[in-house]
Amino acid sequence: MKYHKDIFEIIFFARGGQGAKAAAEILAQAATHEGKFVQAFPSFGPERSGAPTKTYLRLSDNEIRTHEPIVDPDVVVVLDDTLLSSQDVSNNLDKRESLIINTQMAEHAVRSQIAELGKKFEGKIYPIDASGISLSIVGQPRPNTVILGKFVQVTEAVKLESVIEEFRHIFEDKVGKEITDKNVAAIEKAYDTI
Repeated sequence: MKYHKDIFEIIFFARGGQGAKAAAEILAQAATHEGKFVQAFPSFGPERSGAPTKTYLRLSDNEIRTHEPIVDPDVVVVLDDTLLSSQDVSNNLDKRESLIINTQMAEHAVRSQIAELGKKFEGKIYPIDASGISLSIVGQPRPNTVILGKFVQVTEAVKLESVIEEFRHIFEDKVGKEITDKNVAAIEKAYDTI
């Protein structure tokens, strides 16, 4: 894993209904199958579609004893770029840490929006049009599964094969082989995107 602490911590920022919890669970299950210890849990206020949400994920090679919300993440994943204007997505990220964001904006535009909130983020920003990839391959704008490919590429926290295997395990019976295959193709495209 590309992390500098014993526990690798991730925060997903999304809106209710965008599937951040499902994305974190897929990563957690993939990590579990690789022999890692995991912890995944959501945090949200009024549970309604479109409301801002946070989902926390911890991965470690050792037992995880803490149960508090994550305050100093190694990576932040943002599923909806409109959250940049209302959420402090770069809080406590340093120059060694990363922000992965579903957006059509370029890296400098994302950095500018963060600066407009009075924040300075010197870490790496990985913009990816996950909604666009999903729409073109799956036929629906569902960034949560697509962004998993980018997450794996950036962090190497779990193997791409583990994520794909877990996605198939969870969803093939629910949505069918054709839609599952399309989602897997979208995950792989995000992984291959520079």
